[in-house]
Amino acid sequence: QKVFRVIPQNDEQVEILSFLASNMEVDFWQPDSALLVKPKMRVDFRVEAEKSFEVEDLLKESGMEYQVLIDNLQAAMDAQFDSKVRTTSHSYVKYNNWDTIAAWTADIAAQNPDLVSRSVIGETYEGRPIYLLKIGKSGSDKKAIFIDCGFHAREWISPAFCQWFVKEAVETYGKDTALTTLLNKLDFYVLPVVNIDGYVYTWTNDRMWRKTRSKNAGTSCIGTDPNRNFDAGWCTLGASQSPCASTYCGSAPESEKETKALADFIRAHLSTIKAYLTIHSYSQLLLFPYSYTYNLPSNYEELNSIVSAASKELASLHNTKYTYGPGAKTIYPAAGGSDDWAYDQGIKYSFTFELRDTGRYGFLLPESQIQPTCEETLLAVKYIANYVLDHLY
Repeated sequence: QKVFRVIPQNDEQVEILSFLASNMEVDFWQPDSALLVKPKMRVDFRVEAEKSFEVEDLLKESGMEYQVLIDNLQAAMDAQFDSKVRTTSHSYVKYNNWDTIAAWTADIAAQNPDLVSRSVIGETYEGRPIYLLKIGKSGSDKKAIFIDCGFHAREWISPAFCQWFVKEAVETYGKDTALTTLLNKLDFYVLPVVNIDGYVYTWTNDRMWRKTRSKNAGTSCIGTDPNRNFDAGWCTLGASQSPCASTYCGSAPESEKETKALADFIRAHLSTIKAYLTIHSYSQLLLFPYSYTYNLPSNYEELNSIVSAASKELASLHNTKYTYGPGAKTIYPAAGGSDDWAYDQGIKYSFTFELRDTGRYGFLLPESQIQPTCEETLLAVKYIANYVLDHLY
């Protein structure tokens, strides 16, 4: 299997990509779907081995500029596991499977009872408990920041960040003054993996799986895109009504048990949750609402200045460049996302991170990049958290 990058120059070349999408079962990495492709946009997609020559010929014939980003996907999958840490147990610098993460949530809470507690906010389609960690010193009337990871199953660097965040909180509490202040004054809700069934499936069956694993009526196609399943312009722009599509919006808003559990929890805690951060990959972006409309949020200037400063913080460590702005205008329209939904619930600080990289490895970011990615992302998250603490409402 290969991953191609093309930059269509005109509508004709965009047409060729939609032809590929419908006739070759091409898996779009960036953007999420052929429907979102526009001229001059960078487009990354994966092709099955037996189709790759045909696709390459078609691209040559059309005169479209292209490059092969990943020549051998299997080799890239194997190369992901390049951590020098030799352990079969949980590690913060390795990708951990779900059983390891689930056990870790219990351990981290048991080992840090005055700082971490674990609860179950629901269960997945396949019956797995959805764990939520609450991190912070106990206090009265504390406001909170909600962080979730692992919406899309194949974005492995995302759950790695949620684990890293918790590690930093418990290891540096009482040492790092900034983090200590944050944990004294705020609670952090951390949902380590939203789409647990999908994540398990990426470890056992198909590394490139994205959606949930729920059954859809009247078709053998499985799963819904959980980040198109929220009641925010649901299924209007940049989402598909086809159950076979990778951006399928689901049969109704919150049709997925995972998204409903998340939404129910946030609705029940709206008086305390003052910021919402959702962690995805890849592209190196820091986005805020809206994605379901080109309209700007009422506190656009404020949100834009926050992400501008947070991006600077992030870049200060490894010089990693992030692009930032409102979702629809900055990348492409996509309705039914959790960040837009949270914002419309009244959480005025709502952000989506797209972590490393910009396509060299895509969803197959090597383990050797977990630490630098998490370290720099933490700087941006701390910046946002400090801002929220100074601007509680």
